[in-house]
Amino acid sequence: MIDDEKLIKGCKANKSRAQRQLYEKYAPKMYVVCLRYSNSKEEAEDVMHDAFLKIYSAISKFRGDGVLEAWMRRIMVNTALSQLKKNAKFQTVNIDDYPIIQEEDSQKIDAVSPEKLIEEIQKLPTGYRSVLNMFVFEKYSHKEIAETLGITENTSRSQFSKAKILLRKRLEERMKYEKLG
Repeated sequence: MIDDEKLIKGCKANKSRAQRQLYEKYAPKMYVVCLRYSNSKEEAEDVMHDAFLKIYSAISKFRGDGVLEAWMRRIMVNTALSQLKKNAKFQTVNIDDYPIIQEEDSQKIDAVSPEKLIEEIQKLPTGYRSVLNMFVFEKYSHKEIAETLGITENTSRSQFSKAKILLRKRLEERMKYEKLG
């Protein structure tokens, strides 16, 4: 496999072969990132393709003092968030609309496959999903999340807490259903 330095050099020279190789090397990982922020596989593909176009046009700004994959991941996340802002305006949901699981009442969730976890994350309301992804997977602080999404830090914390509760509930329900079936 071609190394990142050669790919970067080729992409900076606008070589389509290098762009294709960069895409082929990183698309699977980047797709998973986009999938976590999207409502569907099709939407995730659209976000990923838009982000790759941004990567190709901005690659000349990549100085190489960081890891290429991390730089690309940041572009993927920002592109996904921009798409969400455009389409959903980060709606929040009242947790009272969902039965709350008490920690002590909740069953231990068995190992869940990454595919099933992503499916359940995708079903979360946009605000919950965005904050959960940014905090857990992208390692943003609540302050960074608040600044990025235009919400308060307390809202970020609240959305994260509610996302965990709702995700746990849905995973437990899924596990019960799968055990019965």
